[in-house]
Amino acid sequence: MSDIPADLKYIDTHQWVRVADDGTATVGITNFAQEQLGDVVYVGVPDLGVTVNGGEEAGVAESVKSASDVFSPVTGEVIAVNEALEDEPEKVNEDPYGEGWMFRVRLADEGELDGLMDADAYADHVAAEM
Repeated sequence: MSDIPADLKYIDTHQWVRVADDGTATVGITNFAQEQLGDVVYVGVPDLGVTVNGGEEAGVAESVKSASDVFSPVTGEVIAVNEALEDEPEKVNEDPYGEGWMFRVRLADEGELDGLMDADAYADHVAAEM
């Protein structure tokens, strides 16, 4: 599937994480998730400075037809949130792996990444849900 970047890690609730060389990680929802939601009209992100836990709820994405919890794939302190989503939540639909990112964390344990899905495993997971 061309809409599943190979450089990211994924969780089964359709969130992705991109890890930078400095030990920070950017989190967002996948293209599959935004397609399932439809037109996103609101994005709730965690507060700066809070600790999010891998596999636990960290935010919400609401569309005209439903709302979906956003789970953090990793544990860490929130060091940035995508403030542009407050006025332009549609960025999640338009560019889920780029400008539609939701928050960044300083990783508590990089070893946690080993338990996440790579692009091939996530593609299989999506195919099983269709």
